[in-house]
Amino acid sequence: MNKRIFVLGIIITIAATLRLYKLGDNPPGMYWDEVSLGYNAYSILKTGRDEHNEFLPYSRFKAFGDYKPPGYIYATVPSIALFGLNNFAVRLPSALAGTLTVLATYFLVKELFPKSKKFSILKFQFSIAEVSALLLAISPWHLQISRAAFEANLAALFNLLAIYLFLKSRKKPWLLIFSSISFVATLYTFNANRLLSILIVILLASVYWRHLWRHKKAAVIAAIIGLVFTAPLIPHLRSPEGVLRWHEVNIFADLDVILDSNQRITLDGEGRLAKLAHHRYLGHATNFLRHYFHHFNGRYLFLRGDVNPRFSVQEVGQLYLIELPFLLIGFYALTKLKNRQSALTILGWFFLGPVPAAMARETPHALRTLSMLPTPHIIIALGLVYSVKLIKIDKRILFTVYCLLFTASLVYFQIIYYRYYPQEYAGEWLTSYPRLVNFLNTSEAAINAKKITVTSDLGRPYIYFLFYGKYPPDKYAAEVRRTGNVFSVFTVHGFDKYEFGKPGPEVIAPGDILVIRAPETYANFELLTTISDINGFPEFNVLKKL
Repeated sequence: MNKRIFVLGIIITIAATLRLYKLGDNPPGMYWDEVSLGYNAYSILKTGRDEHNEFLPYSRFKAFGDYKPPGYIYATVPSIALFGLNNFAVRLPSALAGTLTVLATYFLVKELFPKSKKFSILKFQFSIAEVSALLLAISPWHLQISRAAFEANLAALFNLLAIYLFLKSRKKPWLLIFSSISFVATLYTFNANRLLSILIVILLASVYWRHLWRHKKAAVIAAIIGLVFTAPLIPHLRSPEGVLRWHEVNIFADLDVILDSNQRITLDGEGRLAKLAHHRYLGHATNFLRHYFHHFNGRYLFLRGDVNPRFSVQEVGQLYLIELPFLLIGFYALTKLKNRQSALTILGWFFLGPVPAAMARETPHALRTLSMLPTPHIIIALGLVYSVKLIKIDKRILFTVYCLLFTASLVYFQIIYYRYYPQEYAGEWLTSYPRLVNFLNTSEAAINAKKITVTSDLGRPYIYFLFYGKYPPDKYAAEVRRTGNVFSVFTVHGFDKYEFGKPGPEVIAPGDILVIRAPETYANFELLTTISDINGFPEFNVLKKL
């Protein structure tokens, strides 16, 4: 067997194992967005319609009123068909996308640096391509996102493939068509990529304009195909729902900036100079830059990671701390590269990655910036390879030191992730809902009850009853009691004998079931059970009216 193929096989095996091991069990529960993706895919599989009874939606799924892109949902349909409606099946597309991203990184780097020098260790040759792929395979950032049903992870794969195919088109121009299609796929998969893909296309066109000019015919055909496939998205993006979604998350709708601008203009006499110096656009620009540079904060990148526990274990950064010096060396190595186009591609991609996230309120944001991967790992790989050349000691000793440092970092992350993280952040993953649904589906009192009323205090309970109860989508479509408000947010009030809301105990009939948050209880009710999360923390009290 070719030694290079053997090394690559080991790297992909590591990547797949880290992403697939106990995939259905850790993270310990399913966040409601994951459950929504799964049930809508299940509904498409069974009926060809989503939970709102729309036939094969192509531009968006209404879901909770957050209008999810359709890419991940359709990618999950085969997984559910094979493995059933469960945690593993819903997360599998993300885990596979993560593994394929590692493989694609190898080929991308070979295309970017075809003449990169190799170094030999133990009779095996390593180049920047192998090192980049290995670093991404063990990356805490990429591992965390790959092990949950995050649309961003599939979009990141499409983004990487689009760039790789564009680079390959330098020798095979017709691949521009497939690059265009891959870019379009990102638009149908994750909202942040709807801006980032445009920026990346502009970057590639600027760096490789001579290539596009030489192959004008292929470039024009690719552009036309891309526009044709993008066109179905435009009505949704221009719709009140699409506009509202943008206004909900973007920083440019921040009224405080306008109020501060007006106040300062007034204080400075309302002259032309004052209006220019304190223009609200300058305030928005400052706000944007502040949010942008949050993504290069050392605490976020190397110490604690994203403040959202679903995106980080909170004790390891988005990158390993040991990678910091090699990242800095890697930037220096980029400036020394003779291949200026490859250097500009990596640098441009790296610094454009946070732009969509910087327009949103919550920053830094590991999910919205995921498509900047694997550029940090490529730069770190450059730093590692460059340091091997610089340090004048036995390469085997250096290799052993590096392996020990990175292995220790990975082992520490894995210990945190499997031993402590599921316990400390069980509440973030709503681990009590499967237990609640199982109890109500098996309890004799609940089975015999005419009505079961469940509090809506915790998340969106209805979707858990559909998912874990494997409720028939056609039956649900016929029974659902749902309303939507002026903000296009949908509230499910009930289906079958389930009701969701916050009713008083006086409206519950004798023999019926009321589920409320623990430790609350009422007189004239029998406590059937207390449902706890996996830590034993009480979440729900299940009561029966006497």
